[in-house]
Amino acid sequence: MAGRPDEGAAPVRPYDGDSAWAQQLLDHLRPAGRDLDRLVAWLARSTRATVCLQDGHGRLLAGERLPLDAAVVADVVAGRVAAAALQDGVRQVRLVGIRHAGPGPAAGAVLAVARSAPFDRQTAEILSHTAGVLELLLRERELLASGRRLRRATSDLRLAILQLLMVEDTVSARRVAAGLWPGLLEQDTARVYVVETSATERDRLADTCVDATTGRALVVRCPAVDGHVIVVGPSAEVEERLRSIIAGRPGTFLGGSPRQRLALTATAYGQAVTALAVAHFRPERSAVYAARTRPAQLMDPAGLHAWASRVLRPLDRLPHHVRAELLATTGLGLEFTAVSAAKVLGVSRNTVRARMDRVAALLGADLSRLAVRAVAHVALNTEAAHGPYDPGGPAARAADRDGLTHLLGTHALRSWGEGLLGRLDEEGRDLRGTLRAWIAADAHAERAARALGVHAQTVREHVRAAEPVLERRLTAGGTDLYETVLAHLAVGELSVPDLGTTNREEPDSPVHG
Repeated sequence: MAGRPDEGAAPVRPYDGDSAWAQQLLDHLRPAGRDLDRLVAWLARSTRATVCLQDGHGRLLAGERLPLDAAVVADVVAGRVAAAALQDGVRQVRLVGIRHAGPGPAAGAVLAVARSAPFDRQTAEILSHTAGVLELLLRERELLASGRRLRRATSDLRLAILQLLMVEDTVSARRVAAGLWPGLLEQDTARVYVVETSATERDRLADTCVDATTGRALVVRCPAVDGHVIVVGPSAEVEERLRSIIAGRPGTFLGGSPRQRLALTATAYGQAVTALAVAHFRPERSAVYAARTRPAQLMDPAGLHAWASRVLRPLDRLPHHVRAELLATTGLGLEFTAVSAAKVLGVSRNTVRARMDRVAALLGADLSRLAVRAVAHVALNTEAAHGPYDPGGPAARAADRDGLTHLLGTHALRSWGEGLLGRLDEEGRDLRGTLRAWIAADAHAERAARALGVHAQTVREHVRAAEPVLERRLTAGGTDLYETVLAHLAVGELSVPDLGTTNREEPDSPVHG
């Protein structure tokens, strides 16, 4: 039993004057020997006693519970007496207060030692010096615990700031950040980066990013993906420092967004994740979202803005903060799974689904259909990029005339789509046909397999094989998949969907397949 000699315990070395036990006690201050249980067990063996170490609230910290006089213990805890000696029948009991690390005489712990023999000079000296060592170990433990609490609180605060930015509440985000990181969010724009490593290395990587950016960036352990670290960096040198970090860490990847307004942090985050997928195919293991042409860049800007304004017009009757919250949630829900979006936003997945269902109902959009999600993604990103529009202006009137089919039907879009999908034609397998069927089946491998007359595993293998060819992640959903869908729409291999019909039978359908 703890606090008493046992068969498995190492025997106490013979005492050689006063120095032997003192040396043994000092051994417990070495980094490898700092353990309350080991020290209390050593004290029990050295004094041939039963030892109990309890905190100021009576909780056992080490050793064996002893029946103690509550009034005396209270005096020791309060600091009214530093130590006490009692005789309980045949037992001799000594109580020593272990002073609390804070101000005042109160004790943070009480050391009680009970033995049948009287306390001689050497035993009393061992007890006194051991109490001093216990005080050092308890203070160290409290400092470590305080450090962990501070790091956890700081980490939670960083996440809270990111979540405020994700829902476009930049005023609150700046107010929260100002106390700890003055000037961090002073600029109106920033870039978002996602650094990827293994889950076991993520904490060390996050600490390295914090040290490297020296308060110039918001570093957050991603709440959705265990191996991801999110970095919001207003300063241009943040990217250089992140690149230097991954250069010396094999198996680490970096994806970055272009500079975006702080209100578009959610959009920038999705762009960084998309770039991260490309980084896996590059020798430098890093990529920036703006490095390749996007389909929206090839559309008529005024016409695209007008079309998006018509699609999102049903949301305009909502209060501004409700509209912003719904759009931010839906944007993340389209980019990631409902579970991941919920973790990033700090809400439940049911809340994410409820908000997306409300948006779907207002827009008349069946978000269980992959092509509809891709089109809705374009509308939301256009709204985020171009800001408010005039519902009575010429752009809105043009929207009633030109739809998405017209916007996708330009020569530039067809050439882009054919150039992207044409890469698949160089493969020996029919990756293009399989990918088309998989998209038409709303990214369900089993349904696509039935349509093609092959095994579902074949479909999955073909889709995964298409990813490095297209330099786009497909199975994870999000921007890369939606752009691939738009390519199929632009070349006419799939029909352009209408956002006019809501699937009332599947209110809880997945955010994406």
